[in-house]
Amino acid sequence: MIRLFRLWRLAGQDLGLLWYALKHPARPMWLLPVAAILVVYALDPANFAIPLLGAVDDLVLLPLLLHGVAKLLPAEIRYGFERQTLARGR
Repeated sequence: MIRLFRLWRLAGQDLGLLWYALKHPARPMWLLPVAAILVVYALDPANFAIPLLGAVDDLVLLPLLLHGVAKLLPAEIRYGFERQTLARGR
């Protein structure tokens, strides 16, 4: 259970990084379509049809996919996000 909470905390940071990257002028061209696919995947109607499978999907797979996308972002964007969060005192 603790690992699940760690995964969600990491997903929250990755979500902030993804939001920062979407607003960054040097974002990669592939980021916008991938972010749209992630949103569609999160709101997938299969989550409502098969509730147990949808819960596992949202609790485990979605944060892992989000973390994978965050790892693929250029170092310039990741470094800029780290500087911004350190400046805010998070």
